[in-house]
Amino acid sequence: MEYRFSARMGKLSGNATREILKLIKRGGIISFAGGLPAGDMLPSAELAAVTAEILNSPRVKEVMQYDVTEGAPETRAEIAEYLGGFGVRNIGADDVQIVSGGQQGIDLACRALLDKGDYALVENPTYLAALQIVASCEAEAIGVKAAAGGLDLNDLEDKIKKYNPKLLYVVPTFSNPTGGSYSADNRKRIAELTARYGVVVVEDDPYAKLRFTGEAVPSIKSTDKAGNVIYLTSFSKIVSPGMRIGAACAAPDLLRRMTVCKQGIDVHTNSLSVAVIGEFLKRGIIARHVEKVLPIYKKKQKLIVECLDRYMPACYRHTDPEGGLFIWGRFEGAKIDTQTLLPEAIETCKAAYVQGNVFYADDSGHDCLRLNFSNPSETDIERGIKGLGSFFKKKI
Repeated sequence: MEYRFSARMGKLSGNATREILKLIKRGGIISFAGGLPAGDMLPSAELAAVTAEILNSPRVKEVMQYDVTEGAPETRAEIAEYLGGFGVRNIGADDVQIVSGGQQGIDLACRALLDKGDYALVENPTYLAALQIVASCEAEAIGVKAAAGGLDLNDLEDKIKKYNPKLLYVVPTFSNPTGGSYSADNRKRIAELTARYGVVVVEDDPYAKLRFTGEAVPSIKSTDKAGNVIYLTSFSKIVSPGMRIGAACAAPDLLRRMTVCKQGIDVHTNSLSVAVIGEFLKRGIIARHVEKVLPIYKKKQKLIVECLDRYMPACYRHTDPEGGLFIWGRFEGAKIDTQTLLPEAIETCKAAYVQGNVFYADDSGHDCLRLNFSNPSETDIERGIKGLGSFFKKKI
């Protein structure tokens, strides 16, 4: 049969990270590709205990039924209090929409705002799934230059004037893919500039709790005076990706439109997972778990930086982030195409990375790659980076 696919499918390709993970599932590959928390650091005992308690209580009758699209009010109230730690203050349960992972929050924002032919601005480079989502809305993503401590504000304003975008998508704290962060002043000026031109900011903030060094910086949402910032966070990186729990906080009309979009997708997020996250927040389990994993992730981050300096070619330059899950690198002045070389690198080194071009709106960045350090063991970090270093030295 010849299938008549929608026109929007012509603009979509598979998510690079998801495709690489299929290969890695076969085993024997050291993965620096996915943004996975360490498997042995997931709070499995706490998850089992809290889940069993809920399922063996009278509350199970509510948890096993349909819920409101926004999510259980008790959990939303806990999340509203939790968001105070990100500088998102003076909010309550009604200001929060629970979503099926932070990525659904991006999707709902784009569905609510973007029409065919619209423009969305993103930092170059940016989270690859955001580019996918913009394309699925038949809109076009336009890259904004990065600068020291955030976005190039002159380039941002120039592109707002040129393209009249409906939204700006950013990951301002320990960015995926670079690990970089915006300064407090840059965040404040982004909020002011976008408000002046009527552009909605989608602030994606799943990594802020994973800070190893330096001082915490308030969110862009904390400086939002016009109601033009949609704040997204996720519990995937600090509790469990498989639970698929995130949250959106926005002005009432924006949040309502996102809720309507969600009703047509999955009705509501998994109620049992929502209830468990609510209990984790209420009992302080998340805060204690983050305290437990931070020293381990910090040690891995330090190790991968040392290994990159020791084993990679002299032309390789990388970031040294204060937190998060990723290291970003570029082969400066070398004819290296990380996309073309990826299959050979996996075969030769038994190690996987994500090629840089998939994070760019304009398909540049072929000399870049992203590495995740949280999931591989310390032994695998050294072995994998040593192998990749030897591989790339032979290609220069």
